[in-house]
Amino acid sequence: MRRYIKKQVLKAIAALSEVHGQLVEVARKGGYETAMKLLEQCQQNAIDMGGLIDGTEGENTPEVHFLEEYCELLYQLHVKLEEGDKFSDLDTVVMLNEPLRKVAHGVMNRFPTQLEVVFLPYKASMWDSLESVWKGMKDDPNVNAFVVPIPYYDRLPGGKFGTIHYEINEYPKDVPVVEFDKYNLKERHPDVVYYHNPYDEDNFITSIHPFFYSSNLKKLAEELVYIPYYVFDEINNFDEETLKGVAEFILQPGVVNANRVIVQSENWKKAYIELLTKYTSQTDKEYWDKIIEVSKSPKLVKVANMKAEDFSIPEEWQQLIGTGDNKKKVILYNVSVTTLINAGEAEIDKIKRVLDTFKENRDKVVLLWRPHPLVQATLNSLTPELLPPYMEIMDNYRKEGWGIYDDTPDVDRAIAVSDAYYGDPSSLVAMYKETGKPIMIQNCNV
Repeated sequence: MRRYIKKQVLKAIAALSEVHGQLVEVARKGGYETAMKLLEQCQQNAIDMGGLIDGTEGENTPEVHFLEEYCELLYQLHVKLEEGDKFSDLDTVVMLNEPLRKVAHGVMNRFPTQLEVVFLPYKASMWDSLESVWKGMKDDPNVNAFVVPIPYYDRLPGGKFGTIHYEINEYPKDVPVVEFDKYNLKERHPDVVYYHNPYDEDNFITSIHPFFYSSNLKKLAEELVYIPYYVFDEINNFDEETLKGVAEFILQPGVVNANRVIVQSENWKKAYIELLTKYTSQTDKEYWDKIIEVSKSPKLVKVANMKAEDFSIPEEWQQLIGTGDNKKKVILYNVSVTTLINAGEAEIDKIKRVLDTFKENRDKVVLLWRPHPLVQATLNSLTPELLPPYMEIMDNYRKEGWGIYDDTPDVDRAIAVSDAYYGDPSSLVAMYKETGKPIMIQNCNV
């Protein structure tokens, strides 16, 4: 039986037990019409409870039979009141409570507890931040785990919603996805919801559908768990300037509304607690200490255990890379959205110079350019003047065909097949460090 259903049944039994005491008191004072209405309400609540049990455990369970006995007792008391008989002793309370006690005992001890867990990724390329958690649950007989990709919008300049995106067909084939409009969160009320987008309405580049904002999810589920889609290098300083630099990732609605927040290290936990106690209404460090848990990021877990042989390499990639003695080194090139926005034209010029250099040396190495999945949406929303020159560079690179352009959701394949990283500082650097391969950070001013 679902943990949530158990909770609902036991809560209903406790409420009925309270009503029994009220019932005797009302009858003692001669309020027979009120007492009869209470009996009718008790019966309806018992019927609803039986429906919950039937719906999860099937019909004809002992617990439903106990509820039928309870309803029969309610009926007999109702008839007594209609005929003018009185009841006011505590034996009546004991009599009514006994079948409910048996129901509660059965629910607690006879039915194994099952969790219904829902994962709500929005971008397929960020699924790796949740994937290892899902894999750890998908074969557990006590867990029903659902992967429900949700839609998101580009933000137009000014903040209005633009194009809607739904990437349900871009997830790995071994992930059984459920369409978001086929899983009714309101009706199912899952026990746990995992998500990786913390921004709710506060993201100026994209927005998940407002129905899936954490402010609404907390009304529809028993527990919310937030796992960041990004990973960072370790944080070692906790001065005001350093914390200010990471505050935009931490002081978000999806963090504040979560029942659990999973972070990648003890130092990052400390940074979260420092900021959340200082800038939110919840100033109790002990509260946040319980909410924030430390566990290695699922992204890092996956990278640490993967090999190039685990992936299918596209034929056009293989032709550029070569095989055997003719195999070339592959350099993963990454342009950070943050650097692109902050550096502007300088970053655009840097990309041109980098591509020219690798084009001249294409007989020795292969460039694998993997853009951030939100780069175009970000430019369009925040710095639309940079979008045309960026798109021109990208289009020319793809048309010329001397390097690899990877805009698929699978960042892990690019990490696995490459021999070194070159590009801007980003969460991809923290992932790449897990491979032990060389890393070189570019400077857009050089």
